[in-house]
Amino acid sequence: MDLRFSTDWPAGEVVALQRSTFAASEGSEEGEVIGELTANLLATTPAEHVVSCSAAADDTPMANIVFSRLFFPDDPRCVFILGPVAVAPAHQRQGIGQALIGWGLTEIAQRGADVAVTYGDPAYYPKVGFEAVGTDTVPAPYKLKWAGGWMAQSLTTAPLTPFKGPSRPVPAFARPEYW
Repeated sequence: MDLRFSTDWPAGEVVALQRSTFAASEGSEEGEVIGELTANLLATTPAEHVVSCSAAADDTPMANIVFSRLFFPDDPRCVFILGPVAVAPAHQRQGIGQALIGWGLTEIAQRGADVAVTYGDPAYYPKVGFEAVGTDTVPAPYKLKWAGGWMAQSLTTAPLTPFKGPSRPVPAFARPEYW
C-alpha cells in the first residue's frame, strides 16, 4: 500500500472513489451528495485550506480522505475537519482507512494544524484518536443531526480546551445538509 497526496491522480478518480464507496454503503443518493462535496472541496478550496490523501495499490486509489479548514475567527488555533472518508468496499476492514487517517493527521500537524475534528461514526473514529466532544467545546458550523458523531483531537501536546466563538467551514462544506 502506498500513501500519498491525491494530487497524483485526476480529481475525477478521487471523486468517483468517494461517490461509489458511499453509494455502496449509504445508497446512490448519498453517493451523489458525497461525490459533489468531494468535487467541490477539491475544485474550489484554496490549496492551503484542503489536504486530500489517498491509499493506492498498483497505482490505483483504493481509499481517500479529505481534510479542510474549519475556521474559528475568535480563536488562534488552526483546525482541520476530516471528511469525507472513503475506503472502497473491496478494501474495507483491512486497516487501510486507519493507516491513511493516521498519516493524514501527521501531515496536517506538520502543516501547523493544532486540532482535527470529524463528524462520523463514533465506533470508528476513536480508533484513530478522536474523542466525542460537545458543541460547547468545539462549536459546529451548523446544527448537528447526530451529536454523538462530533469528535475532535488535539494534534499538539496541549489538551483540547473549549474554542472561542463560532466556527465556519470552507465554502464547499457550507451547506446545512452536510451536518
